[in-house]
Amino acid sequence: MPLQIVRNDITKMKVDAIVNAANSTLLGGGGVDGCIHRAAGPKLLAECLTLGGCKTGQAKLTKAYRLPCRYVIHAVGPRWRGGRRGERELLASCYRVSLELAEKAGCETVAFPLISSGIYGYPKAEALQVASETIQEFLAGHDMTVYLVIFDKKAFAIGETLFSSITEYIDDHYVDSHTDPDVERRRRQNSPEWAPDDSEYSEPEAAAYSPTVAAPEFLKAKPSKTLDEALSCLDESFSEMLLRKIDESGMTDAQCYKKANIDRKLFSKIRNDRLYKPSKPTAIAFAIALELSLEETRELLLKAGFALSHSNKFDIIIEFFIERKNYNIFEINEALFAFDQSLLGA
Repeated sequence: MPLQIVRNDITKMKVDAIVNAANSTLLGGGGVDGCIHRAAGPKLLAECLTLGGCKTGQAKLTKAYRLPCRYVIHAVGPRWRGGRRGERELLASCYRVSLELAEKAGCETVAFPLISSGIYGYPKAEALQVASETIQEFLAGHDMTVYLVIFDKKAFAIGETLFSSITEYIDDHYVDSHTDPDVERRRRQNSPEWAPDDSEYSEPEAAAYSPTVAAPEFLKAKPSKTLDEALSCLDESFSEMLLRKIDESGMTDAQCYKKANIDRKLFSKIRNDRLYKPSKPTAIAFAIALELSLEETRELLLKAGFALSHSNKFDIIIEFFIERKNYNIFEINEALFAFDQSLLGA
């Protein structure tokens, strides 16, 4: 997946490069900066001493030494001063310059912390938005896998208004919390363990509840096709429907799989195998990329053997965004992460 939000210790990430939320001296400090220097060992500090510091919004690359990655990219984020001193532009520049350095060094995988969101005081929800938007813009024109690493769940928060709206929507639709009494009554009536007292009903009513019911006509009919004949009548597959929808949308294949946060190699497998069965998050990612309606999303999912259910928080969150015509896959993934659900994409 091109962009993943993960909960991990960035010093343990086995990627080509990790990004250090550094200060302008590049000589180590607290938080992520201190952790990276301690894990890398004294040789990292020795190399940083030769770099002459770094300006806010910029980044510099060093070796990784004892770390499991190849490089450390030291990015200097802005201190939060109310948001009116160019903080957003400087923070976006940190991500953009870091990604450019990683690409120049031949990196295919890069891990970022949430820059400036610690002791520099940048509001976490806004810092996350800047990170995801800037990374998304870069990935639209480049093939790279980027991880946004959250060390502690407490360090992560989507906007309070959005979180409350999703929570309310889940509460209104989650079947465990809101079982329809009429549906529940009918379910019990249809259960073989439930049988009414015939004395409570007239003869026609009692007959309606009798467990002895004539078999449906389709069960009486003799099969008209052999198995081979039935298998020859397969409906449009997931892959075929997806490719048709891409053509109808006017997007190129690359535009679609990048918008879906899907790796190029995975898309190639789907394109070349008409019977390819994707995971549910992958199928939904394409529905989001194509901006399908809820009905069209259900149809595409059905081709892959899946459905949307109100007994599943993941499904309800997806439904929440589609109903509101919000097809930003990174915002959706932020919400899914906040609610401990699988993310969309490969």
